[in-house]
Amino acid sequence: MRSEIFLIIAGMAIATLFTRFACLALFRRNGVPVWLEKWLKHVPTAMLTSLIIPVLLLPGGKLDLSLNNHYLLAGCAAALAAYKTRNVLATMSLGLAVMLSLHYVSR
Repeated sequence: MRSEIFLIIAGMAIATLFTRFACLALFRRNGVPVWLEKWLKHVPTAMLTSLIIPVLLLPGGKLDLSLNNHYLLAGCAAALAAYKTRNVLATMSLGLAVMLSLHYVSR
């Protein structure tokens, strides 16, 4: 293995270790402040949204808001199912069913 790759892996391991243990050391005595805990509750939603929205709106690398964008249509159906049912299995099943149906119909 080249030494540069080893140094990169070791550096990233140290950076990861530092960020994890720094939080433990910082909040060891008093715990996490209430304002930070409230803020951190929104991080998973923000991360998931930042991953999903580009896939839905930019399927070919360009903005596509047409009815030919199967990703957007299936995503809207899945979002509606998630809002109405609050059931992960129903959301994924409906999104997949809409996507497969649109793919089959467009052939």
